[in-house]
Amino acid sequence: DGLTDILHANIQFSEAASMERGDFNSLFTMIQSEWTNHYAGIRAANTFLANVGNVVTTNTALIDRLTAEVRVIRAYLYLKLIMLYGDVPLVLEPLTISEGQDVTRTPVADIWDFIDTELDQCANILPETQSEKGRITKGAALAIKARALLYQGNYSEAATIANTIITMNKYSLYPKYGELFDYPAENCSEVILDKQFIKDVYKNNAFLLGPYSHKNSGSAYVPTKRLVDAYEMRNGMGINEVGSGFDRDNPYENRDPRLKFSVFVKGAQLYNGEIYDPTPGSGTRDEIGGTYLATSLGYNIKKYVNEEDFGDPSNCAINVILIRYAEILLNYAEAKIELNQIDQSVYDAINAIRGRSDVNLPPVETGKTQSELRDIVRHERMIELAFEGHRLFDLRRWKTAETEIPGYVEGMTYKNPEEEYITVKIDGFLKAFDKNKHYLWPLPKKETDLNTNFQQNPGW
Repeated sequence: DGLTDILHANIQFSEAASMERGDFNSLFTMIQSEWTNHYAGIRAANTFLANVGNVVTTNTALIDRLTAEVRVIRAYLYLKLIMLYGDVPLVLEPLTISEGQDVTRTPVADIWDFIDTELDQCANILPETQSEKGRITKGAALAIKARALLYQGNYSEAATIANTIITMNKYSLYPKYGELFDYPAENCSEVILDKQFIKDVYKNNAFLLGPYSHKNSGSAYVPTKRLVDAYEMRNGMGINEVGSGFDRDNPYENRDPRLKFSVFVKGAQLYNGEIYDPTPGSGTRDEIGGTYLATSLGYNIKKYVNEEDFGDPSNCAINVILIRYAEILLNYAEAKIELNQIDQSVYDAINAIRGRSDVNLPPVETGKTQSELRDIVRHERMIELAFEGHRLFDLRRWKTAETEIPGYVEGMTYKNPEEEYITVKIDGFLKAFDKNKHYLWPLPKKETDLNTNFQQNPGW
C-alpha cells in the first residue's frame, strides 16, 4: 500500500520513497528481497513435500493434512510472485545450485492453472476447522482461490467459489470494525487466514506504524489526503457533493466511522494521554516538520496500533489478517458486477459491510448501473481494506494505476494564523507510474546475472 495512492513513505530519502517516484531499478533491496523471501518459502515447501513420505507413521490423515497445508502456502507464495514479477520459474521440487541457475520463467497462465488446481485439491483434503489456531483450513484454501480467480479476471469461477465460502456459514463479519484489529477480535469469525504472533517469542512491531509521539514511533508510511478524502459522510455522500454537510473547519466529523478507526486524525486521543495534533506550528511532537520522523502529511496509521502495546511497542503480538470474510463479500460482489449479473445478492454483500453496527452507513440502493456499481465496489475495497496490502494489486489488475497513483502527495488541510486554508503538500515530490513498465517489477539484477535464461521484463 505504501507504493500506491493511499500511503506515502514518510522518510523522503528512503528506498520506498524512490519507488513511489518511479525512480527504482532491478538493484533495489525490495525488488530482491521479495523474490528471495518468496522463493525461500517455496524451497522450504518443496523440501517438506519431497521428504514427508519418509516419515514412518500410521497416521496418514495427519500427513495428508500437513501436506495440503504446505501446498496451499506454496500456491499463496506463487500468487504473490506473479502479481509482482509476471512470468516466474514454477519450481516444484528442491533444486541444486546448478539446477537453480538453469531454470526458465514459466508463463503466468500456466502458474494460474497450477494455483487453481492446487487450491482445489487441497480444499478437498483440509478440514473446515483446525484445533490449532492459525492453521490453514478448507475455507482458507478456497478464499485464496477466490482471490486468485478474481485477479485472473475469471469472474464466473471467482463468484462461484466466493459464494461457496459464503454458503458454508462458517464465517461472518465481526460486529465492530473498530475492534477488528485489536486483540479481543483475534481468531474471530471474520478471520479466514492470518499470520499469528506471540509476544517475546515471535513478535512484530505494528505499534510503531503510529504517531511519532507514541514512544518515538517511526511513521514509516503515512496516509494521504487521497485516502482520507475518500471516506464518505455519515449520510453516504462524498465530501465534495453539494449538500453533504462537510465542514472544512471540522473535516473529520460526521464521516464514515472507518476513517477514525483506521487513521489518526487531528483531535484523536493518543495512548499516551495526549491529543493528536500534527498541525504546523502546534509545537507537539507530532507537528509536521518538527522532525523527519513525525508524519509529513498530518495523518498516521491507526489500524493494528493498539493501546495494549504502548508499554512495549516493539514486542507486539497482534495477529496480521491475510484474508477475512469482508474481502470474500467484496470479491463476490465485484465478480458478479463484472459479469453484469447484478441481483440482490450483490447489494447484500456490499451493504453487509457498510452496515456493521459501528459503521452503519446508508445502504447502497438498488437500480445502479454496472458502471456505478463498479465504482462503488472499488471504493469499498479502498476504504474497507486500507493498509491490508490489497491496493497495489487492485490498481494493477484494474489497469488504473497510471491514473490513480501519479501526482503530488498531499495531506491535511489546516488554517494558518491568517485564517487561510492550507493543504500540506510535499514540495517537489511526485508519485509516478509508467504504464509501459510499472505494471510489473523488474527481475532482480542478481537473478538475471546468475541465470542467463532470464529475459528482463519490458521497460527495465
